[in-house]
Amino acid sequence: MPLVSTGEIVGAAAAARRGCGAFNAIQLEHITAIVDGAAAARAPVIVQLSQNAVRYHGALAPIGGAALAAAREAGPDVAVHLDHAESADLVREAVGLGFGSVMFDASKLDYADNVRATREITAFCHDHGVWVEAELGEVGGKDGVHAPGARTDPDEAAEFAAATGVDALAVAVGSSHAMLTRDAALDFELIGRLRDRVPVPLVLHGSSGVPDDGLAAAVRAGMTKINIATQLNKVFTAAAAGDWRAHPDRVDPRKYLGAGRDAVAVEVRRLLGVLMLVTEGGPQ
Repeated sequence: MPLVSTGEIVGAAAAARRGCGAFNAIQLEHITAIVDGAAAARAPVIVQLSQNAVRYHGALAPIGGAALAAAREAGPDVAVHLDHAESADLVREAVGLGFGSVMFDASKLDYADNVRATREITAFCHDHGVWVEAELGEVGGKDGVHAPGARTDPDEAAEFAAATGVDALAVAVGSSHAMLTRDAALDFELIGRLRDRVPVPLVLHGSSGVPDDGLAAAVRAGMTKINIATQLNKVFTAAAAGDWRAHPDRVDPRKYLGAGRDAVAVEVRRLLGVLMLVTEGGPQ
């Protein structure tokens, strides 16, 4: 069965002024939980594997193959996406494996070099029918790589999208990667100006630090693809640790990993409900 593309999911959400959930997986339990949660929500979903997750597994093919297999088994509403790839070789490997989309992150480079590198990757991916997301304006957090407080300039973002030909753009509007608390204050006025200037869908990274009402407001203001990773890790860890503490004599890891997987599925379903029910002008 051919896989749905991230571009199809994002495009449909953008047309409806709704958000679409893009959830990062680290291991197989994450993948199956994301798929199960989306099925329960009756919503499309994007399963993402980051360059850091690939590094953890030592190679893309094993975990990438598992994600692609799970998506094909699930049916037409699950896309598989490579997230935060800084390596052109990793992008090419993902394209070869059958990923329908990639996020190429050259945001650590200066503007001109970011444009050049992203344009080259985008041309390669488009030649192979693959959708491309890029980043402009550094999102705070994540091992000190990004500068906290940075913001994306709308005029520069419009210029960047035109110069590179990307299909979606991750922008810095006040969120931060790897937040353990959900109290990030987004700049909704800036999101609106970015939506008005940028001709491609906008992507919110660091969404785990944004409360539910903030996510809904971000979608109303103009965000479409909502990336969530740390929140799922928090839920998974709490459930798995709770099960282990309740049953310290268990040695079968399926018990506590299963508890984590089930909790993540519930959280994915809940978060998709937050994003899918939002329409511009709808409930606050």
